[in-house]
Amino acid sequence: MLHEQTYEKLMDMRLRGMAAAFSEYMDGKGDHQMSFEDRFGLLVDREWAERQERRMQRRLKNAQLRVRSRLEDIDYRHPRNLDRSVMERLGMCRWVDHHENIILTGPTGVGKTWLACALAEKACREGHTILYRRVPRILLDFHAARADGSYPTLMDRIAKIEVLILDDWGLAPLGNRERRDVLEVLDDRHGVRSTIFTSQLPVKLWHDYVGEPTIADAILDRIVHNAHRLELTGPPLRKLRLEGDEDA
Repeated sequence: MLHEQTYEKLMDMRLRGMAAAFSEYMDGKGDHQMSFEDRFGLLVDREWAERQERRMQRRLKNAQLRVRSRLEDIDYRHPRNLDRSVMERLGMCRWVDHHENIILTGPTGVGKTWLACALAEKACREGHTILYRRVPRILLDFHAARADGSYPTLMDRIAKIEVLILDDWGLAPLGNRERRDVLEVLDDRHGVRSTIFTSQLPVKLWHDYVGEPTIADAILDRIVHNAHRLELTGPPLRKLRLEGDEDA
């Protein structure tokens, strides 16, 4: 009975991992020859692992990734100019620690969004906060936030995200207000956060896309100078499933 009370107290204190490990031990699944210190250490390890997993799942949920993809599932057989050694190096997430950007360009269907989400998912597993947004959608978010007075809060939230994915860069037209919104986001992140861009437009056309030369210079300076550039080529991959359970 004392064991049941201990289990209930652990659950009441939200020590779910420790409670599960304690229950398994009392059911005879543990090594009863271990010292108290070793047994207690295992309980703590279980609780720590459970909490780390819950934090990661919470980060993934908040990220709102378009697809759930993993770097380990990349199909390198498809001819699209994707270097395995480069992806393995990016998978170490030093680019996040160094506040560097990633640019993925190429035609429709070569897996840019899938790869962007896979890179972000790996960063999430390493403990970083991430957020996915299509550029047309985030421009609408800025407009709505300005209308309801939440613009400063939205910009502060985006500034704190360690890895921001801006998908479909170059699709939505930029007016003067949109240019300044994008510049403000990138200025907040420059040198302190990382951003992943995907685009059908080659980088050499981005200046013309932004439009106003002075702002275009400022925006590209904050994107390109410290960016890892992956220029994908080749025919389209098979249609990606939104569940993210296909290789890309």
